[in-house]
Amino acid sequence: MTTSQAITNTLDAINSIIIGKRHVTKLALTCLLAKGHLLIEDLPGVGKTTLAHTLATTLGLSFQRIQFTSDMLPADILGVSVFDRETNQFTFHPGPIFTQLILADEINRATPRTQSALLEAMEEQQVSIEGQTQALPEPFFVIATQNPSHQIGTFPLPESQLDRFLMRIEIGYPDAEAERILLLGDDRRQLLNDLKPVINPEQLQTLQQEVAKVHVSPALIDYVQKILAYTRESGLYYFGLSPRAGLALLRASQAWALIDQRDLVVPEDVQAVLPSVAKHRLQARSEQGSIDIIADLISQVAIP
Repeated sequence: MTTSQAITNTLDAINSIIIGKRHVTKLALTCLLAKGHLLIEDLPGVGKTTLAHTLATTLGLSFQRIQFTSDMLPADILGVSVFDRETNQFTFHPGPIFTQLILADEINRATPRTQSALLEAMEEQQVSIEGQTQALPEPFFVIATQNPSHQIGTFPLPESQLDRFLMRIEIGYPDAEAERILLLGDDRRQLLNDLKPVINPEQLQTLQQEVAKVHVSPALIDYVQKILAYTRESGLYYFGLSPRAGLALLRASQAWALIDQRDLVVPEDVQAVLPSVAKHRLQARSEQGSIDIIADLISQVAIP
């Protein structure tokens, strides 16, 4: 199977479950091909969990779902060492994080202490428990969902946690045609149960290697640097985009270009992924009001 066939077949399979959200599913696949973690923020009931499960099934990844609650402890995620009387030593019992794709459902309903248990895992692809380092599977992705912060019983994610997510997306309500298909069609859960993997983890890793080979010209690097510089020097934002954000923007642009079956990145690729990469990392100063900060950013930074 060629790279283009693998990507096309994967997107078709995902879109057979997630109806009317082709741009969203393309962004989600872009994030995983770029080796990033994904944050989905939206109202309950719009398909966040279904999207995560569909991605795992289509890509042939082992999958675990953790429902975050206010009384959850870090050990509930990472695992715990239990003393074995027969061997007279501690035995580590791995938690649900030891899987290839983990869905951290409603992550902002857990306390900051529990949220932080994901930090090392997301960044280092390993966890440390009682002085012992445990490696996580390859590949490893976290897809976290969160409800809007105005809902009761939520703990906003700190900036350090948000920055670990390469992209943040919103699903939104379906349009009338897609919603009619959902109302009159087959149960999505049953369709998901019948869904078969399109590729396997090894093929996914091959696609990720292809992303790194997508050509980035010096002029494109100039464009990315101008975007970063504008966020830092314009005075419109409390904090500008970090070097980590610049790397995330570049990787996501390469993955987007690969999905579009091109071997080089163009400025339109950067603009396509910029809202998902940058919006959760930027906070406009209060006088900006309701201005779309990403649209403003794109309009103010000229393409070289």
